[in-house]
Amino acid sequence: MVTVSLCMIVKNEERILGRCLSCLCDLVDEIVIVDTGSSDRTKEVAAEFTDKIYDFVWVDDFAAARNFAFSKAEGDYIYSADADEVLDEVNRRRFRLLKENLLPEIEIVQMYYCNQLKFGTVYNYDKEYRPKLFRRCRSFTWIDPIHETVRTEPLVFDSDIEIIHEQEESHAGRDLAAFERLWGKGERLSGRLLDLYARELFIAGEEEDFLRAEPYFVRVCGEDGRSEDEWKKAFCVAARAARLRRDVPGFYKYAMKAVACGGCAEACLELAYFYEDTGDDKEAMVWFYNAAFETESILDIRCGGEKALRGLAGCCQRCGMEEEAKTYERMAEEGMG
Repeated sequence: MVTVSLCMIVKNEERILGRCLSCLCDLVDEIVIVDTGSSDRTKEVAAEFTDKIYDFVWVDDFAAARNFAFSKAEGDYIYSADADEVLDEVNRRRFRLLKENLLPEIEIVQMYYCNQLKFGTVYNYDKEYRPKLFRRCRSFTWIDPIHETVRTEPLVFDSDIEIIHEQEESHAGRDLAAFERLWGKGERLSGRLLDLYARELFIAGEEEDFLRAEPYFVRVCGEDGRSEDEWKKAFCVAARAARLRRDVPGFYKYAMKAVACGGCAEACLELAYFYEDTGDDKEAMVWFYNAAFETESILDIRCGGEKALRGLAGCCQRCGMEEEAKTYERMAEEGMG
């Protein structure tokens, strides 16, 4: 049977760390805790489960902290967990069975991450697969009987294990501040980070968050080497910020660029809100409809669903279209769109 090292980075988690470790301590062979600067009893709680507790000076980089934790592991596989995760008895049994039967050629095991919408930040779905278990030392093998090559893609297994994410509060403020620090230092965000930044703004951002982010996304709108998808997401953020500032030329500039790139529910919704604010419900209705039925969401699934449908219902109500308003309101309640 394979051995598993649990690796965690923590800070001020005394309230919930014991709950997490209690779920996992008899399933793993080693527990590695990396503390990034706790001022509470986090390390004392961790010491009840392991003596492998390390301090890591925070450098504003989660990846650096996790790499340090992984470097301390000695098991065949590394299980990466956060303190706010829980495994119930059903999924503890699934984890044990996985460990007993895991084939050595499997390099990554994905598990369902559940309860993600409790504090919406970057997630559009309550349950999705995430890589959680990693083979510590990877071996390379040759494949194909002719024109042979080394297999570089990892072998991934999708398990049935469900991890309950019992997040206590939204991390949106922390995350958005981290993004601001990154681009404020002149760093170029990867396409993945740009997507997460824009997604977090649309799902959990306040008006002031969009206004603070505006200079960065306006810069991205003119950057070379970006994909059309990256530009479109930047156009949507820039359009929202301009609308909030009541900068009509700026709003149209970026909203129309998003539409010209193929459109998306987010851009249509911004146009709908703009016309709604001017009192033009009939024009707003056109764009709410486009958001709900003619385009797809690229950042916040609610833009093409609940938000667009409720906007349609409101416009219909004000235009005396009572039956249509009821229909769209019902669709919004049922999660249709």
